[in-house]
Amino acid sequence: MRLDIKFYEQSALSVAKELLGKHLVRKIGRHRIITKIVETEAYCGPEDKACHAFDNRRTSRTETMFMPGGHAYIYLIYGLNHCLNIVTEKSDVPHAVLIRAVEPVEGLDLIKKNRPLIKNIYDFTNGPGKLTKALNIDMNLNGYDIIKGTELYIENNPEISEISIVKTKRVNIDYAGEFKDKPWRFYIKDNPFVSKK
Repeated sequence: MRLDIKFYEQSALSVAKELLGKHLVRKIGRHRIITKIVETEAYCGPEDKACHAFDNRRTSRTETMFMPGGHAYIYLIYGLNHCLNIVTEKSDVPHAVLIRAVEPVEGLDLIKKNRPLIKNIYDFTNGPGKLTKALNIDMNLNGYDIIKGTELYIENNPEISEISIVKTKRVNIDYAGEFKDKPWRFYIKDNPFVSKK
């Protein structure tokens, strides 16, 4: 049921669409949180001005993006929120998919414990910084192998039926020139856990 290397060796655009409906699983000790991926964004390597690795920029931050597909790329924004990305493509082709929103499936009690001030279930995981708090994902998982690892991985959802996918512009990338309008954000139509932007 877990996704293999062939799945992740595709372009970020393909993986971003195909991840919708799949299960993102987080194991913490004996506890497990299962969520359904409902919103993603693709970041497509050296040509994409919105991508951290635009123009093959290799820094201590972006080095994870140059790993083979199937690794977690995690970074901190505004000094507050972690963002979870899934590296795609082969080594040295820095594509990644940002997981923007997920729907809780199992482990809601643990999610509530991780987000104690939030009362509305739809606000637990409807944004990239929110979902990493809910699933206790931080820089300790940067570079994590989600194909072989047991703490964070993605698997097929046996209950998924056909879904209707909406394509639109990515969020908060006004600096990206002509790339700011690329329709590289994808989400499941009418899912209440999609981010509000």
